[in-house]
Amino acid sequence: MTETLLRGRILSFHRAPSDGVDTGAYTYIEDGALLLNDGMIVQRGTFDEVARVAPGVPVTDHRPHLLMAGFIDTHIHFPQVQVIASWGAQLLDWLNSYTFPEETRFADEAHATRMATAFMDQLVAHGTTSAVAFCSVHSTSVDAYFTEATRRNMRMLGGKVLMDRNAPDGLRDTPQSGYDDSAALIGKWHGKRRCDYVISPRFAITSTPEQMEMAQALAQENPTCPIQTHLSENRDEIAYTLELYPQARDYLDVYQSYGLLRGNSLLGHAIHLEPREVDVLAETGAHPVFCPTSNLFLGSGLFDHGGLSARGISSGIATDVGAGTSYSMLQTLNEGYKVLQLQGQALHPFQAFDWATRGNAEVLGLADRIGTLEPGTEADIVVLNACATGAMALRMERAETLAEELFILQVMGDDRAVEEVYVAGQASKTVSASSARVAAA
Repeated sequence: MTETLLRGRILSFHRAPSDGVDTGAYTYIEDGALLLNDGMIVQRGTFDEVARVAPGVPVTDHRPHLLMAGFIDTHIHFPQVQVIASWGAQLLDWLNSYTFPEETRFADEAHATRMATAFMDQLVAHGTTSAVAFCSVHSTSVDAYFTEATRRNMRMLGGKVLMDRNAPDGLRDTPQSGYDDSAALIGKWHGKRRCDYVISPRFAITSTPEQMEMAQALAQENPTCPIQTHLSENRDEIAYTLELYPQARDYLDVYQSYGLLRGNSLLGHAIHLEPREVDVLAETGAHPVFCPTSNLFLGSGLFDHGGLSARGISSGIATDVGAGTSYSMLQTLNEGYKVLQLQGQALHPFQAFDWATRGNAEVLGLADRIGTLEPGTEADIVVLNACATGAMALRMERAETLAEELFILQVMGDDRAVEEVYVAGQASKTVSASSARVAAA
């Protein structure tokens, strides 16, 4: 077991800040240190305190940069890495024109393996150490995804999509094959190393009632597996869903009627909600997931974070690559700020950075393992440089507070602001960058 001591300015959240002056929500140490051992944070404090109890341990000095928990992305599509930035369509046309043809390629093991390496290189480069991903309908894509996650020792969640209709040849399963494949993958990957399987009916439009019954069976048999799907992203999507499920009271009722709403359910988008749906989310503890860059890119609508929060509903925030336009959680927070501004809702930088770390971990039920820099948690850490570009450095000359620095990172930052990333205590950004250069050569 190798011990490492990281030195730098440390910021870690304990709970969601109520506003910009809620200093009790976080710990900030100007000259801090983290003692890492065997992939875990074993001690945190001032540098003098930690160095005193760890004599002789090698020190990596990241001053003056900021050390935070690694970012967590709660909704992303692994098979869409090569259709990000595809022009000109709203949701259903975008899926049919770009996404579905691309996902058929993931039946090929070599392609899925190559894309898994590239996908996780991008996550790490942008400071994301954990993500919840939709894989393709093919088991090969799931195996490639979790194999690469295991190789890097990343805490990753994901699952094969269930979809037995309204998709092209080569991208459909059947109710029975979808169940059988998912059950086998759960047995193979769920809870192994740092991997967790997510039961993943893509959305109501691509699953028949018979397949939804199979998803319900999987959920009942595997209560520790999270569930992920899509909800009320687009008006046309909602109308088509209600045509396919005419007995449903509303879109959410499709999932509710098949027992897919619980405290570990993740519902991507959740923009156009009826009052009854909001009531059900509050009652079941299911979590909407805000995907601001995707919602703007596809013209889907504005997520009502303030309204949902007022009902006690906790939401994730995510990139939704490939309809999302950046792997960066910094840029996701940037666009999230603007979406909320359009509705007269505030997102203070303390609230934003808590959301992308501890808040998302809380949504996943993993806040005891990731999302903070508490001793006893896994050593997933991002090192942030608010002077990473000339424009950022120029702005930082006038910054006087930690909140101002965070907001500069949030609005102007991207992968260039990520100096280093530690995955289970191992420096990983420079390693990923080197491997990408070798692969390109």
